[in-house]
Amino acid sequence: MRKEFLSIAAVSVGLFAGLGLTIPLARGDAKPRTISVDEIKDGMKGYGLTVFKGTEPERFDVEVVGVLKNFRPSQELILVKTPHPRLNVTKNVRGMSGSPIYLDGRLAGAYAYSWASFQVEPVAGVTPIAPMLTEMRRPIPPGFWPLEGGAPLPGGAKGAAPKRAANGAPGSGTTAFDGAPGTYDVEAHANQVATRLSAGLDPARPVVPTATPLMLAGMSDRSIALVRKLFAPMGLEPVQAGSGGGGKDDPSAPKHYVDGGGVGVQMARGDVSFMGLGTVTHVEGTKLCGFGHPMMEAGVTALPTAIGRVHWIFASDQHSSKIGESARALGALVQDRQSAIVVDETKSAPVFPLVAEIRGAEGIPKKSWNVEIAEERFMSSGLVASVLGSIIDASVSERRDVTWKLKSKLTVRGHGTIELEDFGVATGGMPDAGELAHSKIARAVGEVLNNPWELTHVEKLETTLFVDYTRDLWKLRGLDVLDPVVDAGQSARVRVHLVPYAGPETTKVLEIQMPAELAGRDVELEVVPGYQVVPDLAAPQSLADLLSNSARQSVTPRSLVLQFRARAQGVAYKGHVADRLPAFALDALRPSSTDVAPDAFPSYTRTVALLDRYVEGSDRAKVKVRPIVR
Repeated sequence: MRKEFLSIAAVSVGLFAGLGLTIPLARGDAKPRTISVDEIKDGMKGYGLTVFKGTEPERFDVEVVGVLKNFRPSQELILVKTPHPRLNVTKNVRGMSGSPIYLDGRLAGAYAYSWASFQVEPVAGVTPIAPMLTEMRRPIPPGFWPLEGGAPLPGGAKGAAPKRAANGAPGSGTTAFDGAPGTYDVEAHANQVATRLSAGLDPARPVVPTATPLMLAGMSDRSIALVRKLFAPMGLEPVQAGSGGGGKDDPSAPKHYVDGGGVGVQMARGDVSFMGLGTVTHVEGTKLCGFGHPMMEAGVTALPTAIGRVHWIFASDQHSSKIGESARALGALVQDRQSAIVVDETKSAPVFPLVAEIRGAEGIPKKSWNVEIAEERFMSSGLVASVLGSIIDASVSERRDVTWKLKSKLTVRGHGTIELEDFGVATGGMPDAGELAHSKIARAVGEVLNNPWELTHVEKLETTLFVDYTRDLWKLRGLDVLDPVVDAGQSARVRVHLVPYAGPETTKVLEIQMPAELAGRDVELEVVPGYQVVPDLAAPQSLADLLSNSARQSVTPRSLVLQFRARAQGVAYKGHVADRLPAFALDALRPSSTDVAPDAFPSYTRTVALLDRYVEGSDRAKVKVRPIVR
């Protein structure tokens, strides 16, 4: 009786929506009365629900103008006009995706698609409700990682994380990186994901999903440029917004999702936040479907979600958008499908804390930053770069000489902590998010989450940025060969000339031993900065190998290396490296029954000279090794 009274009351209040009154809604625990596409006729009138301001849905009128058959595979599209005082101004609105549409008093579908920019009338495409409800009721595969996995996830059973789960290989899926372990690149990853999501779509088709506005808070302009580059091709449109109190819940916010209410998918929250904002179509119990189109069409997934608050709908001749923030963190995105996203209030998605400290910049307003990053194969690496870029821009963005060092500690479930160091010397200021996308720490996060061997979890990321407003750099201005002819077994010496930005020139003498095998030969010596020298590393055979390699990407950055290429070759095979092998040994190692062969690489003899500054530039010279007289 109580439920019937609430339903009648909701319909009654809806009669006054034209006066601008909001509509109180139940959570939608019961299965909805729906109308099939076959019953829908041109000219039918009804209404929709969406949030124009705050958290309470309001009503807007709709009128059917047609039905597009087979708009997407096994899916029609209902075309409607949406006459409403606000929508007559804003036309189609990003963030309204998922707004439930009712015809003949029954749920017809979700406001989801718009046409090309510069629409002059409010016409939208509605995804029918039938496929959306099917997706909402689709079960999560048993043992799916991470939602149904064990520890380290919130609420998971204690014990070791599974090596392989019901969702297939650890590195598989729509958003997985397609590349050899150790070659991760976030921009290449973004291109791969965008290509997969656009495959099979007709570029000439004028109707497109109403882009999901990506609410950004605590984000600098330079970082927004990276976010747009990475995420816009997937229908996520960056919009500068607020964070909802630094990631804290609003105690006055609703405690559950409602039909027509706001739903946000949180990629980052805290001192910097990212949230994709859309609308709830229908709630059943603790689950809901929304959007009416995919977010990234990632299938079964796990991202944090939140009840959204809308501040306003900004009108634009090109494309209007809701602007809002998170009101209350609640549940997780569990399905990201062709017709809908599905959220479950009872699930918790994996996140990891990013803690950043700034040192060497006195008087800055904020020295410590805390952000939670959603753990996702594609998103996490770009989010780390964007967040760090924003922290740098907010704290130490100055257009003067600067030497910076970013020391990071990455802790991975079951593999301990690795330490990484990124650095730079600039004449015009600090690095931006685009540069940090190629940093060691951003690449390491991507490598871990896309590794093909095991399902794991990033437990935390701790970074410390050291800033020194000097140009802590020498330029290499040539070298002198002190021993142009040497005996085999003796050392050859070179003097290098190092010039600072200001002050007198400094010289250093480097020496390297000439082995007997080079007797009678001319040897080319090369002097290069230590950070340009990549150690000889075997292709990783496990996540442990991959992490070890990530921490050994160069010799000491503040150093000079004197080196020459040896006559022998090195070989890497099954995680092991031998840097001196004769030709006959390489022939013996080539397998006859498989195409998996050792990887040969040039072998070098090196001497490393530690310095107290970075060096820019390189140079070469030749020395002659005397023949051995018998």
